[in-house]
Formats: sequence, C-alpha cells, structure tokens
Amino acid sequence: MVTVVELLSLLMVSVLWGCTNPLLKRGTVGIEHVQHNNRVSQLLAEVKFLFLNVKYLVPFLLNQSGSLVYYYTLSTTEISLAVPVANSLTFLCTLLTGKLLGEEFGGKQAVTGMFLTMAGITLCVISSINDTDTVKQNMTQAKH
Repeated sequence: MVTVVELLSLLMVSVLWGCTNPLLKRGTVGIEHVQHNNRVSQLLAEVKFLFLNVKYLVPFLLNQSGSLVYYYTLSTTEISLAVPVANSLTFLCTLLTGKLLGEEFGGKQAVTGMFLTMAGITLCVISSINDTDTVKQNMTQAKH
C-alpha cells in the first residue's frame, strides 16, 4: 500500500530534481568559454569550472540529495508506482521552475501535457491503493 510518507518522499524527489534542473542549466553558462588543447585537460578544466561555481554546485548537491531520497524510497515503494510518479512530477517541477526563471513554457500544449500527466499520476496512485485494498481483503477472507 502506498503510504503518505512514500508519496511525500516521491514529491520531495520530484521537487529536488525538477527545481534544480533549470538552475543546473543556468549554472553551466560560461562553460563553453573554457578552452584547452587536449581532451584530458579540457575535461579537467570543465570539471574545475563546474565545481568551483556555486551557481552550479549548490543545485547539483540538492539534485543529488534528491537521488538519495529516491533510492531510499525505491526500497519501500512499488517500482511500478515510484518511477512514473517521480519522473512525471519531476517534469512538471522542471517546467514550472523554468517558467518562474523566465524560460519559455511551451504554451497550450505544455499546459495540456501537464494536466494529462497529473491525470496519469492520479490513476497510478488510485490503482496502487485499490490493488493493495484488494490484496488485504483477499488475505482477510483466506484467514476465515
């Protein structure tokens, strides 16, 4: 059965992932100006650029903390529910955060997609709750 804690954990994952995606994109601005003459020094210079850049590092660490919560949540939640809920809500959080930061939204199609995504997530959660209730009823009947 899906518990409130599991749903809140998935919501936290989605917020941590989705809200940091546009910030990570902004934090990489300027990396294209890092130029070195060979691949290894180019890679090291880019890594140095990113990890010494607070505008990138803070969202990156928040994003990774979302991954930790996600892997913990996977240990207690049905994977058939956790993956679509977390990824769909992440998409919505990314769109909304991007919009708040002034990025293009996508118009009516994006809004339609968000409503359809929310409808799908709702159906997944309802299905999970109903499946669990059915299993409990069957177990109770088998005991008697």
